[in-house]
Amino acid sequence: MVRQRVNEVLAEVKDRLIEAFVEDHTSQEVAFSFSLGVFITALPSLGTGLLVFVVLAYLFDRLSKIALFASVVVLNPVVKWGVYGASYSLGRFILGPAPGVTFTNADVSLSAGPDLLVRLWLGNLILATLFAIIGYLLALRIVNEFRRRVRSDDHPQVGFPTETTPSEE
Repeated sequence: MVRQRVNEVLAEVKDRLIEAFVEDHTSQEVAFSFSLGVFITALPSLGTGLLVFVVLAYLFDRLSKIALFASVVVLNPVVKWGVYGASYSLGRFILGPAPGVTFTNADVSLSAGPDLLVRLWLGNLILATLFAIIGYLLALRIVNEFRRRVRSDDHPQVGFPTETTPSEE
């Protein structure tokens, strides 16, 4: 029973990804939507990133909603803790340690909070930008390759829409 449910969920995920790859958006729009989602998801937004997704999806028709929301799979809550740790470490590397905070000092006062947050946010913005660039390049390559295979005579995909050439119209 559990195995059947897992297979159903996996099939649904696969169908949604295929839908994102063949929808009415250009490859660049799908890749941009995914990379924007990765950028927003990488930020320490405490869950408000999903609200931002809904607002962006409502305001901009050219954003691929499926690709935007698919970014949550890449930077899920389990992975984000590692991103936060790396973000703080990067910010600490760039700005130096926060005044009065050491790893051996268990007494960190609230006054150190702004210094810690600055380091977290700086490192996080750098990593989020890096992840978004990588996400764009990977998504663009995957979407283009998928669409090429769908259109290819060597690999016909039953049920997938293909683009028509001017001679076929």
